[in-house]
Amino acid sequence: MILSGEEIKSKLGADIIIDPFEKKLLNTNSYNLRLHNELLVYENAYLDMKKENKAKIIPIPSDGLILSPGVLYLGRTMEYTETHGFVPMLEGRSSVGRLGLFIHVCAGFGDIGFKGYWTLEIHCIQPIKIYAGVEICQIYYHAVVGEYTAEYTGKYQNNTGIQPSLLYQDF
Repeated sequence: MILSGEEIKSKLGADIIIDPFEKKLLNTNSYNLRLHNELLVYENAYLDMKKENKAKIIPIPSDGLILSPGVLYLGRTMEYTETHGFVPMLEGRSSVGRLGLFIHVCAGFGDIGFKGYWTLEIHCIQPIKIYAGVEICQIYYHAVVGEYTAEYTGKYQNNTGIQPSLLYQDF
């Protein structure tokens, strides 16, 4: 079961935290999240799962930034979120997808108890100019059926910025 926009609003401040929250970004069954003003790009020609991969920050100027196909850009939401008792999910907005811009490769599924900013795995089909502050994706919430023993406490919990892969910590 997916929460309605009104149910999301009724859970704010307790089970769901979205900061900052703006009522105009609330939809019938989701909430639009905006793109922060920085991206992260890996520096190496190839990535190694067993090693920390170096990355550099690219600011998004006020007049926009043109993204290139074949490059993975990591961004983050402007909004900090916390979710207790629900499963948060993230999807790109259809208007953004219709421009050939994908906002997650495979990490649109959140965990009960996640606290932090959402890292976006951005790639494009053709060159596209993006802007900080654009409503780039939407978060929605699934109700949990059944008991669960604990909330998320993983390596991406309580992040404060764009999170590159920390997979190397698993080896």
